[in-house]
Amino acid sequence: MRFWEIGRWGARERADPINSDNDGADSRIGESARKDLLRRIGTFLLGNRLDLSARNLVISHAAFSGGNLGLGRHIAKREFEALPITQGWLEDIISGDPEFADRQEEFDEISTKLDQSLVNFSETARQASKATARYGVELTQHVDRFAGSDLDGVCAVNLIHLTRSMLERTQNLEADMRRSEKEVTGLRNRLARARRDAELDHLTGLPNRRAFEAVLAREYREAMESLDELTIAICDIDQFKKINDLHGHETGDRVIKTIAEALARISNDRCHVARHGGEEFVLLFRGLTLAEAKERLDGIRENCAQRHLINRETDDPIGYVTFSAGLANVFGFPEPRAALAAADQAMYQAKAQGRNQICLAA
Repeated sequence: MRFWEIGRWGARERADPINSDNDGADSRIGESARKDLLRRIGTFLLGNRLDLSARNLVISHAAFSGGNLGLGRHIAKREFEALPITQGWLEDIISGDPEFADRQEEFDEISTKLDQSLVNFSETARQASKATARYGVELTQHVDRFAGSDLDGVCAVNLIHLTRSMLERTQNLEADMRRSEKEVTGLRNRLARARRDAELDHLTGLPNRRAFEAVLAREYREAMESLDELTIAICDIDQFKKINDLHGHETGDRVIKTIAEALARISNDRCHVARHGGEEFVLLFRGLTLAEAKERLDGIRENCAQRHLINRETDDPIGYVTFSAGLANVFGFPEPRAALAAADQAMYQAKAQGRNQICLAA
């Protein structure tokens, strides 16, 4: 099986039959596509004697539907090399995959509940603080009246002492409430930062794959409504493993950052750039035709190919670092995931044709 063959499964599938919340999703999936996907999943699990567990079904569906291109490539490469696919090997691959390792859906659910709890507590603290402040004002007025009245004796003295003690406790409680409200505000701010960090690739500063998927869903919906062009591209640094092997991972990271910075220069509210994982980047062009998007990306590719990089630690030449890319018209396919898989297939076509070039999806 060729490494890009996985993309064909995503291109034939028009919806996610496992995860879709739409009851009518099955009706939009071609009968042959569903049979092909089911047969591939069954062959993969049974042929490798893997458990027919819910987890393995989700993993294999992500690989063969085009939902997780990286995972699909790992499996295709393993099959191509005729190496055994065991449960242990599969778990090792999944453990290094952010999509499965980060458990982002659980984080989202927990953070949403926590945020709502903080909102509720903040409002309660604010109202309690206001009520306590009003109560303190009233107590102060009563103390003043008692102190200026004609009441004599132990009863009056005790009453004034008791009221003043209540006033002191009320003032302390009001201060505690204000501190609690301030702490809750700080917690909410930190939670908001954690959410932003969850969608950020910390090496390059670009949005990560999770953030890009949200952007793709939004732009797809808005582009459909406004009849805009929408083009998706996948870029992959050429011979990156060789760079890592010869110069080390730190140099490899700097190469990734260099390409990321070059791609980020064309990023704006109509062009979204993200790191899709490893040495791979994904771009979404709104309002540009396939040819226009190719021209825009080709300029970055040519500029990068002319830069001669040096290993800063050893002064050894790294050479010219290039990337290959594939582009697809999103509306030329049944749904965005299929377009992404087609762009991935076109990118591997560019690799097969000699690298350092851009190919268009059929």
